[in-house]
Amino acid sequence: MTIDYEPITPPGRLDALRELRLPIDALRWAPSWLAMKSGRAAKPRTVILLPGFGAGPRSMQVVKSFLGRRGHRALDWGLGLNTGDVRKFRAKLTNIVAEAIEAHEERVVLVGWSLGGYIAREYAREREREIRKVITLGSPVIGGPRYTATAERYRSQGHDLHEIERAVAERYATPLRVPVAAIYSKRDGIVAWRACIDQWSPRVRHVEVSETHVGLVLAPRVMAIVAEEVERD
Repeated sequence: MTIDYEPITPPGRLDALRELRLPIDALRWAPSWLAMKSGRAAKPRTVILLPGFGAGPRSMQVVKSFLGRRGHRALDWGLGLNTGDVRKFRAKLTNIVAEAIEAHEERVVLVGWSLGGYIAREYAREREREIRKVITLGSPVIGGPRYTATAERYRSQGHDLHEIERAVAERYATPLRVPVAAIYSKRDGIVAWRACIDQWSPRVRHVEVSETHVGLVLAPRVMAIVAEEVERD
């Protein structure tokens, strides 16, 4: 399958410097965190959290804590560090999701940051009956790592980025029927924001925020959006 899209420029060094604004952003968030009332969800959901490339469950702790205060059952993915092996993690998620469904007798919501969001989408593409919704945070759905700050790292390991991009595009031949909320930011210094835009899956809703890539799993505004999407029927 061939996917046509506008030319995408991967983040450069100057773009990556945006991530250094995190301490300033944290000060900006402080009043919002103090003013936020988490409340309790009318219908608690089971949520599995997928970390980004090179990150582990601790990177999703703020998301987990916030959803927990809302009354949701927010679970770590249980697979440790995300090393970037998409196919392996997609396969291993099968048992994790099955156990969550059996324990709570309901379909699950997958919330994934960066590459974790891509893994979540592709799992849902194959096993739609198990997934209520997918929520992605700065996740590249075009080009794989080619349009991210990790591109050179992949190249140095001998990966053909053009081949990965082609393989990602081929996945669209199987429709993605599960609802997806794709949260992205033009301030993202790690993933090109245009690579986060899915123009071909009809059930994807895009939500723009103004945060760094790391801020997507820390900012109160993003947490509020994630909770709203988890609770939206």
